Amino acid sequence: MSKRADYRTISLNGLWNNNPALVQLLGLCPLLGVSNSVVNALGLGIATIFVLTGSNIAVSLIRTQASEAIRLPAFVMIIASLTTCVELLMQAFTYELYQILGIFIPLIVTNCAILGRAEAYAAKNPVLPSAVDGFMMGTGFALVLLLLGGLRELIGKGTLFSGMELLLGPGAAHWELVVFADYQKFLFAILPPGAFVIMGFIIAGKNLVDAHLKARQAATPKPTPALEDAEAP
Repeated sequence: MSKRADYRTISLNGLWNNNPALVQLLGLCPLLGVSNSVVNALGLGIATIFVLTGSNIAVSLIRTQASEAIRLPAFVMIIASLTTCVELLMQAFTYELYQILGIFIPLIVTNCAILGRAEAYAAKNPVLPSAVDGFMMGTGFALVLLLLGGLRELIGKGTLFSGMELLLGPGAAHWELVVFADYQKFLFAILPPGAFVIMGFIIAGKNLVDAHLKARQAATPKPTPALEDAEAP
């Protein structure tokens, strides 16, 4: 397999085939806890991408030096250090959003998706593939966060991109899109139980798409060896 094909497989695994949120069902606590708006989902998604990519790189760099006895503590220390960096950056530049996300930023340390990729992939592969794996897995997680946050904000409040200035500054204050005017808020969608239900529909939708693609691939006729020989010059 060529390097390009290998990176394509890594990317497809992170974004779709082995998505940490839709397939592995990891990191559901922050996924369901703070995804009640697009800005919250985007803030946590960016933080997760940073920690996941950085931890994969660091773990790959020390993979031959760390013995079995210290592997897990070393991985946790790396993830905790990167999470602390994210926490301090958010306190400095997006303090109001940091207060809203609250405990879910420090809880990135315990996200099973991050520790799982460090152990399953980064500890066994070179730096560049590990960095790509971490970035694509983090991006796949962040995209699910954004989709869930957008749906919950739309159904629950009738708006999109509300409060984007908390993450992107005053210039994004006018980004709010009122989809339904005079909308009576649907509280269930904003609360965690609504997140469970909407997430279930998202996973069901992915499974339907996978089943359709599999059926379509099975229905595609494959050329027989005899026909290939007849067509050969």
